[in-house]
Amino acid sequence: MPGTLYLIPNTLGPLDAAPGALNNLLPTQVQALTSRLDYFVAENAKTARAFLKLIAIDHPLAKPLQEIAIAELNVNTPPAALAQLLAPLLAGRDAGLVSEAGVPAVADPGADLVRLAHQHGIAVRPLVGPSSLLLAVMASGLNGQSFAFNGYLPTDAAQRGKRIQELEKRSRAERQTQLLIETPYRNGAMLEALAATCQPGTLICVATDLTLPTESVRTLTAAKWKAALAANKGPDFHKKPTVFLFLGQ
Repeated sequence: MPGTLYLIPNTLGPLDAAPGALNNLLPTQVQALTSRLDYFVAENAKTARAFLKLIAIDHPLAKPLQEIAIAELNVNTPPAALAQLLAPLLAGRDAGLVSEAGVPAVADPGADLVRLAHQHGIAVRPLVGPSSLLLAVMASGLNGQSFAFNGYLPTDAAQRGKRIQELEKRSRAERQTQLLIETPYRNGAMLEALAATCQPGTLICVATDLTLPTESVRTLTAAKWKAALAANKGPDFHKKPTVFLFLGQ
């Protein structure tokens, strides 16, 4: 029988290496299950090891890090290599799929591995943990009945503005909240583009460092964001993971 592929949420940012540090983010059952695995597929091996080290603090029977195998799956992994990543599972070994932050297989190359696991009849079990996208929807005050995640927008200013207009039109017509992410050092450019391009009454939410001590969630109209930026009263989000949401009015 093949093993099970467990989809294990990671933290959304660094935590202090102290007993109980994960307890507000991951159920104890998830931590206990993760602690018994000795094979992981991760977007970044270094990040994954730091995460497993946190789990080991509260689970003394966890396997030593030197006995844990971590294979990397990221944007540079060729499709032909996916079968090799599943080989241990086909041999009966359970495995954990871990993203660099948050839930795996959402805005994450792990989705390709999950799809292949299904094709091979491997059981896939998603586990409970923090998702920046869902947390942002919850905290935004925007429509949580209908929303769409659009990933990254074009970096070219003209193309980005055109895409924002397209999404705003859809948002207004369907009452659908639109979600975006950006490379953290470009957060300022993204908010400026949203404030300048969207209609004045469109609601824009900026959700930064979710679940971390520096967490900030703020929803204003495009007009108010534009005024705040002009007065240098924008959010403190430079180089911080941020989710952008907007709802056309």
